[in-house]
Amino acid sequence: MLRRAFEAADGKDVRIGGGAAVINQYLRAGLIDELHLVIAPLLIGRGERLLDNLGDGIEGYKVSEMVSSPTVTHTLLVRR
Repeated sequence: MLRRAFEAADGKDVRIGGGAAVINQYLRAGLIDELHLVIAPLLIGRGERLLDNLGDGIEGYKVSEMVSSPTVTHTLLVRR
């Protein structure tokens, strides 16, 4: 699926959408260069935890930008 997305993008960025399980899969595989997290303190239900059980999958990233307000925080993680 990702290979087809790269081919269709023809050298442009490919954005991955999905829930925590999909994003965790790509993080563990080292296939994400940049991750834009939007964090809003809103309890919607149980949901899935995004950064749990990644092992070393998140160690290769650093926070390059963080912008906060009382209602939301935007964080940009980039591969080191």
